[in-house]
Amino acid sequence: MQHSENHLRTRPIAVGHLRAFEAVARHLNFRAAAEELSLTQSAVSRQIQAMEEEVGVPLFLRHTRAVELTGAGAQLLRAVLPSLERMDSTVRLIRRSAGRKSVTISTWASFASMWLIPRLEDFQSAHPDIDIRIDASDVPVDLETADVDVALRYARPAQVPPQAIRLFGEQLTPVASPWLLKSGHALKKGTDLVHFGLIEASDSHRTQNLEWLTWRRWMDTHNFKTLEPKRWLYFNYAHQIAQAALTGQGLALARMPLVADSLASGDLVEILPHMRLESPMVYWLLVGPRAVARPEIVAFCDWLQVQAQLTRVAIGDS
Repeated sequence: MQHSENHLRTRPIAVGHLRAFEAVARHLNFRAAAEELSLTQSAVSRQIQAMEEEVGVPLFLRHTRAVELTGAGAQLLRAVLPSLERMDSTVRLIRRSAGRKSVTISTWASFASMWLIPRLEDFQSAHPDIDIRIDASDVPVDLETADVDVALRYARPAQVPPQAIRLFGEQLTPVASPWLLKSGHALKKGTDLVHFGLIEASDSHRTQNLEWLTWRRWMDTHNFKTLEPKRWLYFNYAHQIAQAALTGQGLALARMPLVADSLASGDLVEILPHMRLESPMVYWLLVGPRAVARPEIVAFCDWLQVQAQLTRVAIGDS
């Protein structure tokens, strides 16, 4: 009997039991939970009892006219609620998207917010029947297995597969807001940086790729090895760095493809254009093998490459 009971308590809880548990916990009433689930009150009671036997402790205190969660019940409810909500949300999304054309794009947050999203209205205007889903993450996805159609990546040429499509390369350049440049010291040569705060990525020294984005590399390249700024300001993401520069908090060593629009509008100014730093990093387009022939994927990739060509022109990437 002990062996059977232990086996019972280690198997997964039935989803139907979780639904009944959540409904009773929310209403604190078996009858109301039964009506919501279109079950009899005795059926809900049996599900809760079976669940308590599987968990091994009481989940509810049954009073004459009321039901109360035990400590274990409250603990379980905190785990069950977000799980059921995520599952229900996913099912609703699947139902809404059934039969619709869609493109799922994997990229990192800064590229999505600074380059892709500002341009998406152009694609959506031309293709109003195609849904777009952006999955922003710094972790590369496996296009062979992931539920993703297109990946936009930032890597050296040796780090991408042969079928990757080059969008544009990269140069790094010091930028600032125009009003910051008018508010104090002149900024006409590299040594003038000592009068300003410098903004850069807080984790830039952790990997070889991000080390290219540092002010120290820029200074070393241009023989300002002993230069020290007024202060340092560090952020995790490129879009945070750009936002800090836009609001006049300091000078940023910006990635040209990501700030080309801000430079064109005058929101940012390239302060030392003759001192750009070449980067080995490249922006790439990869298409999942299961998605490559779908018309909506072809349309999106064609549009993306037109946008990339405009960026290449804007930053002088031949």
